[in-house]
Amino acid sequence: MLKNHFKTAWRNFWKHRGTGFINIAGLSVGMAAAVLIFIWVQNELSFDKHEPDAANIFRIKNYLSLDKTTTWVWENSPYQIGDAAKKQLPEIEAVTRLRPVNYMPVYFNINGEFFPEEKAAYVDSEWFNVFKVDFVSGNATAFNQHPFSIILSESSAKKYFANQDAIGKTIKIDSNNYQVQAVMKDAPANSSFRYDAYIPVAARHADVKQQQNEMQWGNFYYLTFLKLRPGTNIKKVTSKIKSILEENRKQKNLEIGLTPLSEIHFENDLQNSSIIHGDKKVVVIFIVLGVLLLLIACINYVNLTTARASLRAKEVSIKKIVGAGRSQLFMQFVAESALVSLMALVLTIVIVAACLPAFNSFTERNFTLTADSGYLWGTLLITLLATIVLNSIYPALLLSSFKPLNTFRGASVLRLKDTSLRKGLVVVQFTFSIFLIVGVITIYRQLAFIRNQNPGYNREQVMSFNVSYKLLKKYDAKQGAALMSTIKQKLLSQSSIEAASLTDVQSVLNNDGSSSGDSNDWDGRPKDFVPPITFVGVDRDYTKVVNLKMAMGRWFLPGTEDKHNVILNETAAREFNLHKPYIGQRFTAQGDTGRVIGIVKDFNFRSFHEKITPLVMKNTDEYCSSFQIKVAAHKQGDAIKAVEAIWKENFPGEPFSYQFVDQEFDKMYRNDAKSSGLMSVFAIVAIIISCLGLFGLAAFTAEQRGKEIGIRKVLGASVTGIVSLLSIDFIVLIVVALLIASPLAWWLMGKWLQNFAYRIDMQWWVFILAGIISVFIAFITVSFQAIKAAVANPVKSLRSE
Repeated sequence: MLKNHFKTAWRNFWKHRGTGFINIAGLSVGMAAAVLIFIWVQNELSFDKHEPDAANIFRIKNYLSLDKTTTWVWENSPYQIGDAAKKQLPEIEAVTRLRPVNYMPVYFNINGEFFPEEKAAYVDSEWFNVFKVDFVSGNATAFNQHPFSIILSESSAKKYFANQDAIGKTIKIDSNNYQVQAVMKDAPANSSFRYDAYIPVAARHADVKQQQNEMQWGNFYYLTFLKLRPGTNIKKVTSKIKSILEENRKQKNLEIGLTPLSEIHFENDLQNSSIIHGDKKVVVIFIVLGVLLLLIACINYVNLTTARASLRAKEVSIKKIVGAGRSQLFMQFVAESALVSLMALVLTIVIVAACLPAFNSFTERNFTLTADSGYLWGTLLITLLATIVLNSIYPALLLSSFKPLNTFRGASVLRLKDTSLRKGLVVVQFTFSIFLIVGVITIYRQLAFIRNQNPGYNREQVMSFNVSYKLLKKYDAKQGAALMSTIKQKLLSQSSIEAASLTDVQSVLNNDGSSSGDSNDWDGRPKDFVPPITFVGVDRDYTKVVNLKMAMGRWFLPGTEDKHNVILNETAAREFNLHKPYIGQRFTAQGDTGRVIGIVKDFNFRSFHEKITPLVMKNTDEYCSSFQIKVAAHKQGDAIKAVEAIWKENFPGEPFSYQFVDQEFDKMYRNDAKSSGLMSVFAIVAIIISCLGLFGLAAFTAEQRGKEIGIRKVLGASVTGIVSLLSIDFIVLIVVALLIASPLAWWLMGKWLQNFAYRIDMQWWVFILAGIISVFIAFITVSFQAIKAAVANPVKSLRSE
């Protein structure tokens, strides 16, 4: 029976293959988009759950209360907290620590050639006992026994050593030689620890000063993971760890939390983080988008199948008269849906395979379509089953419900509600499409606003580079300052460089570091008011590079006159409630007391997602190891060569890296740009699918009204009149969709804009533009079939009787 159903389904498909291929095209595009979205969603929801002991692994989380209204949340902990807790608490089975490489990459010196490795991390000897790592060659034993060891991922080993065996190879980092002890498989896409190189913490602690610094209880550098015994009372362990920390830090403004490994990926309350994090809201949005894309693809099939229902009325009626039951007819139409869905699945796999490399690049994941990609094939199967169900139920119920006598009497087989449903489904399709068009326009306008908004500083032609602590540690403070001053003078002697400045931050952007406490003070400050403050150490030439504007007062003068003085931004002056006049007020910054000599106009030293926070600028050349350079117009290449030559002169054999502020600025909004790109892709896919369905419905309508069109032409109707006649009904549906989509888009995109502290306003013309685009696309789609019908010879349609 099943074989017969599919044979009949194939004959029917081939008889109406034009409609069939439209169905397949729409379904395959929708299914491919949905599959890619669901792959990403499945990956996000399964983060770190592949770890064998995931249920018993927790990371220590710290809550530092600054005052009644401000609490910092850190993922890092003091190095010694793990050892102390394991020693005192029998509930802890194992402790391990991780310190990812942040801000600056580790430079691998391989045969004299430098390679920046950004995905590197320091781990202790317990790491590979707590977390599962699959080794291709070698093992963790030698890695733990020798401090200057390294473990590479399979892809990084291939990158650095091609097809050679990496085991035993030497990689020089700074002045030390590290030996490759093992090669591990690349971490899965749903791991928070996707590192390409592991280095022992023992290598860091070979430097006595560095070890002493990291062993202090007041320094929070490491992510500390605890493997607890099954059945442990988490609250009791948390309370005991808090007691240990308070006892050793001698402070009671800290709270402790234990975050399960499976929940780390969706943490959203951290000050900053060194590992990959997701957003549950985004996951929910993607699930909705995936379902809607699949739904509008299925709407095409439902609309085209039900629209052609009257053409199959006699077929169904005859089958009923000769004894076919409704269940048999129902299964036949389900088989037809399954056949179309299966053919669409084949094309879907081709589309997914073709798009996967670009999708991986876009999502920064490594999904593969191979025979053992169980999650991907599972997603395809679930999508196929969902498609068959969505496609088949209503058409099968409708087509199997025809009454034979009514059909042969000439009564209409379709009820008014069937036609209304079909129109409603078209409205649903274009409501979604219009919403996405509004989303694309809104995101583009916001990003354009960010690019064109004056951030309060100059970011064009500003280059920066940093001299690492490791290069300066052989000098005392005075010698280091003298070396930096010498380098600055050499930079200023270059014709390609207009200005140069020494700072203690690597860039005018991304100044995430803040401090607070009673070491910051000013007249009138309440004792319990200890706000977080961003401090930036600059020299007198800093404003020449970034061109900051003064609201009042002056900039730092040459010499030592302003050594203890500070400049505040407008936000700091306002939120600190300084006495007026601001200029001349006492201000103690990190224990150094001076006077306020100027108020700089607020500038966005962080992302436009965040409000401007209090900033204090100090005048200092000490401990400054970052250079900000204003490059002369059209001399970027010359400036890079000049700076690199000065670097090699002072730090021979050391890797040189630099960045431009405008590139860093664009990088800050990379995720927003991705959202724009993704929304654009979704909008295009939704419009393509909707237009395919509209194209099929228009073709059927033109075919169904062929005689009417022929008579109208004979009576003198123009091509324009006939095109308008066939198009107007569809255009009305698009207008209805616009009316529904507009308030929905206004609300949801307004929510998205709230993620930015500085943002555009929603404008009415955006919705008008989205409506015009949708109406134009729909009109072009329908007009193709309408014109074809209007220019056809009316004799052919009238002769058919």
